[in-house]
Amino acid sequence: MILFRKFRVLILMVFLVACTMHIMIDLLPKLEKRGAGADGADGGCQCAHHPGGESQGWGKQRVRTAAEAGWPNKHTLRILQDFSNEPVSNLTSQSREKNAAAADRAEPRGRTGPSAGRRQEHKPLIGEASSARAVPSRLSALFEHPLYKVDLPPLTDDDTLFNVNMDIRFYPRAAGNKGWHHEEGNEEEEDFPPTGEVAAESYPNWLRFHIGINRYELYSRRSPATDALLKDLVTQRITSVAMKSGGTQLKLIMTFQNYGQALFKPMKQTREQETPPDFFYFSDFERHNAEIAAFHLDKILDFRRVPPVAGRLVNMTREIRDVTRDKKLWRTFFISPANNVCFYGECSYYCSTEHALCGKPDQIEGSLAAFLPDLNLAKRKTWRNPWRRSYHKRKKAEWEVDPDYCDEVKQTPPYDRGTRLLDVMDMTVFDFLMGNMDRHHYETFEKFGNDTFIIHLDNGRGFGKHSHDELSILVPLSQCCRVRKSTYQRLQLLAKEDYRLSALMEESLLQDRLSPVLIQPHLQAMDRRVQVVLQVLEGCIEKEGYANVVEEDLVRDTATHRSPGHR
Repeated sequence: MILFRKFRVLILMVFLVACTMHIMIDLLPKLEKRGAGADGADGGCQCAHHPGGESQGWGKQRVRTAAEAGWPNKHTLRILQDFSNEPVSNLTSQSREKNAAAADRAEPRGRTGPSAGRRQEHKPLIGEASSARAVPSRLSALFEHPLYKVDLPPLTDDDTLFNVNMDIRFYPRAAGNKGWHHEEGNEEEEDFPPTGEVAAESYPNWLRFHIGINRYELYSRRSPATDALLKDLVTQRITSVAMKSGGTQLKLIMTFQNYGQALFKPMKQTREQETPPDFFYFSDFERHNAEIAAFHLDKILDFRRVPPVAGRLVNMTREIRDVTRDKKLWRTFFISPANNVCFYGECSYYCSTEHALCGKPDQIEGSLAAFLPDLNLAKRKTWRNPWRRSYHKRKKAEWEVDPDYCDEVKQTPPYDRGTRLLDVMDMTVFDFLMGNMDRHHYETFEKFGNDTFIIHLDNGRGFGKHSHDELSILVPLSQCCRVRKSTYQRLQLLAKEDYRLSALMEESLLQDRLSPVLIQPHLQAMDRRVQVVLQVLEGCIEKEGYANVVEEDLVRDTATHRSPGHR
C-alpha cells in the first residue's frame, strides 16, 4: 500500500514537472521577443547602422537570423527539413524572421536575386514613384495624348458588371474585422452612417475594382482604386495560402487581411535567362516578371484588359508555410543543402524536388494578380482561340497550313459580327509584343454577351526570348488584315522617338517593387516588334486598301457598342 502511494506521488510529481516545462517553453519565445524589443527600443533597426552587412553571404545571414530569432537548440536543420508528420504543427512553428517582423512592417522588403545590391527599403510604393521623379515623364505625356482621352459611351445598368444601387450592401462591422479597410489604422477616421452601411467609395480596393468593371474595360484610365489595389497587393498581410487546382505549373491563391485574393506565381527564372531553343512553347516556364510586365504593357496600349498585377517579395516561412492549411502544399517544404527554404507543391510540370522553388534564405519573388469577381457573382465564358496551336510535337494546327483560314473564321459566330474579331487582333498584337505563344483559350464576361472585350489572362509565358521574334504569333493579323483605328494609331505613336515603347515600359515598371522587371534586351525587342506589326499592317493596307483594313472606332456610337467586325 505504501509503495502504491509513493508511486502515485511520483506520477503526480512527473506530471507537474512536465506541465511546468511546457509552460516555460511556451513563454520563452514571448519573453525573448520582449527582451529583444527592449534592447532595440532605443536603437531601432540595427541593420541601418551596419552598411557592410549587405555584403555578407546568405549562409552568414542564415546563421545570424536563426540566432536573433532565439530558436531553442532542438530546432536543428534536420528537424526543420523533416518538419513534422502532423500538419497542425505549422500553426505553432516559429518563423525564421519572428523577431524581424516588426522591422519588416516598418520598412519595405528588399528584393533578392540579380539586383540584390540595391536596398528595397528606399523603393517608393506604387503611386508614389511619380512624385519622386523630377524629370519630365514620358508616361504622363502619353496619357495626355488625345488618343488616350477617347471617352466611352454613357454606361447603363446593362453595361456595368455590378449595380452598386442593388439591395446588397457591404457591412464592415458585421465582418468582425476592423482591418477590412484598404488602409490600416484609419478606422477612427471613418464616419459610418447610422445604419452601419458604407458608401461604395469606402469599400476595400479589391471590391472597388470589381464594381468598376464594365462592358468596355476592366478599369478606367485614371481609376484611383487601381493604384490603391496595386499597393494593397504589396502591403496587405497574407492570412491564408492554398494551391490553385488545374494548370500545368504551381500557382498559389493568397488571401489578404481585407478579404481580397490574388494569384501568386513564384519566381522560376532569373531575368537574364531566355527560354532554351529546344523547349516547346507548351513546356516553357511561367515567369512572374512576365505577368507584371504584361499588365503595364496592356495599360500602355490602352486596352486595360489585364487585371492589376504587382510584384512582391514573400517570406516563404511566415507568409506561406505558417499560414497555409493546404496539407499537400505544407508537406512539400524542406531545407536545401544550401540552407535555403524550398517547396514544390503539386502540379503537372516542374513540381518536384529537382524543380523546387527556393528562397534566399526564405524570401522569394513573385507576381500577385488581383482576382476577378467570383464566378458565382459574375460568370465568365471560356472560348477556344481560333488560332490555337496544336500543342503537339509534330502536328500543326489548321491555320498554320491554310492561308485562307481567316475567311472561314469570319463566317463563324461570334466572329461574324460585332467587335470580337477586332478584339482577337488586339490580343494578337499584345501577344506578339511579349512573345507569348500560349494563348489557347480566352474569357469574356457572360453578362455582356458577345459585345464586350476579351480578358487578357495568364501571360506568364511571355518575355521568354528577346533575341527572337516569333512571327507565327502575327498570323491572325496577316491573314485577316483587320485592326481597330485606335490600335493602329497608338502603335504608330509608340514607334515615335518621343513615345518609344521601351522607354515608356521602363518608366512604368519602375513603379513596381521588383524593379527592374525586364532587362534592356526585352525592352529593346518590343521596339523592334512594334515596327514588325506596322510593316504587316502596311502590307495589308497596300493589298486591300485602308478602308478595308482599319476599322473606325474613335468616333463611337453612343447608342450602342456594336460595330461591324469585318467587311
